[in-house]
Amino acid sequence: MAGHGTEEHPHGADRLCEAGDRVYSRAVRRGRVPRVDAEPVPCLLELALLHPDPDDMDWLVPTSPQEVMTRLLRGVYDEVSASQRRMGSAVAAFEWYAGLGPQLGAGGAEGTALRVLDGLSRIQAAMDEATQACTTEVLTVQPGGIRPEHELTEGLHRALALRGRGVRMRDLYTHVARHGQGLLNYLELMGEAVEARTLDEVIDRLILFDRTVAFIPANADRTLALELRHPALVGFLATVFERLWRLAIPLTAPLPDTGIEGISHREQSIATLLAEGHQDAVIAERLGISVRTCRAHIARLSETLGAASRTQLGVRIAQVGLDNSARTVAGPAALTIPDQESRTVR
Repeated sequence: MAGHGTEEHPHGADRLCEAGDRVYSRAVRRGRVPRVDAEPVPCLLELALLHPDPDDMDWLVPTSPQEVMTRLLRGVYDEVSASQRRMGSAVAAFEWYAGLGPQLGAGGAEGTALRVLDGLSRIQAAMDEATQACTTEVLTVQPGGIRPEHELTEGLHRALALRGRGVRMRDLYTHVARHGQGLLNYLELMGEAVEARTLDEVIDRLILFDRTVAFIPANADRTLALELRHPALVGFLATVFERLWRLAIPLTAPLPDTGIEGISHREQSIATLLAEGHQDAVIAERLGISVRTCRAHIARLSETLGAASRTQLGVRIAQVGLDNSARTVAGPAALTIPDQESRTVR
């Protein structure tokens, strides 16, 4: 038993084996466990869930559940960030190649793997065509904050047509979208045909029909779009969606508690982005809120943490463990949040 290694315990700290769960739970309840109790489960030491008691090396003490949670959340955040970077690189590459010359295809016509749709009418026509051909599933990512009523109304006819044919729909939004009554009314109307989840941040708008055709914006004001039918690219986008979906929280479930009194889930997200060095406008865009709302949250965060300046706020964020990835790069004393307007938090 003492020779067991991680090959027999192929798991992470978020899903312990049965033996590891028993030993770690006992350590948390009692404050420590004899080293011999952990010999059958070396995964606990290798995952740093247990470590030697400095006062008695024959005993092991548990890593606090709060620290374990922070470590896991950091891994989740890194995974989402990596997916977003790959998504951005893929879109940028296709936009670059699409702009080099005429689309390749039979007789010089547009190719079937990639079409550039210029103008809202052409985009709507292509979306209607894909809706009519769809038979099983639609996956969508909707960035930004609370969705305006007119946006929900514009796509309602397509959603109702899909529901009538038994097509299942899954939608990803930012957490801010939870506060929009229009979205709640739309989901109530659609019933079980639509399942919605939310994240702090999502990628740019994405719509996939039956995992055979995808639509993504090609410019900032969304008057240009790309219609993608290449199996490899559509499959890649579907994989990105599924990974984000797995990390997202069902709209019907409450957002998790931050574990820090007086700090909301949104303020925790803002603190993480502040610690990464982002300016207020960037943070607001990524979380789907206005710059004014973002600064109001920063002011409340500063008041809660007792910080009188942006620099001091950076230190406080690191000290309470709200900085996630930034905390491992620089110690609390080295962390400084860029100040756009003055040295005092606004």
